[in-house]
Amino acid sequence: QVQLVESGGGLVQAGGSLRLSCAASGRTFRSNAGGWFRQAPGKEREFVASIGWSAGATIYTDSVKGRFTISRDNAKSTVYLQMNSLKPEDTAVYYCAARRALDPGTDLRDYDYWGQGTQVSVSS
Repeated sequence: QVQLVESGGGLVQAGGSLRLSCAASGRTFRSNAGGWFRQAPGKEREFVASIGWSAGATIYTDSVKGRFTISRDNAKSTVYLQMNSLKPEDTAVYYCAARRALDPGTDLRDYDYWGQGTQVSVSS
């Protein structure tokens, strides 16, 4: 089992930045690909970004390309999501996830472990 705990959410003005962290514990995390998803009120959970076990491969949804950066520190068993140039439409609960695979992925059904979520609110 892998336990995931997110932190770093909050309220920020449009154009601002936040960095989310996802700390993993339990069985070794370094062999798992990591991902970030988000869910806005009344909407389905959607893919944001994913990173492979070695951090060499990353995938982003189009709406965050050039603004968000996913990274990981396997020594700390932590995955990060640096979010810059935030927009009101980025407002959502952000969830960290991990899957028993080496490569990144975009389908939430392929993820085996989930955090409890952290709220990100962007005001206009």
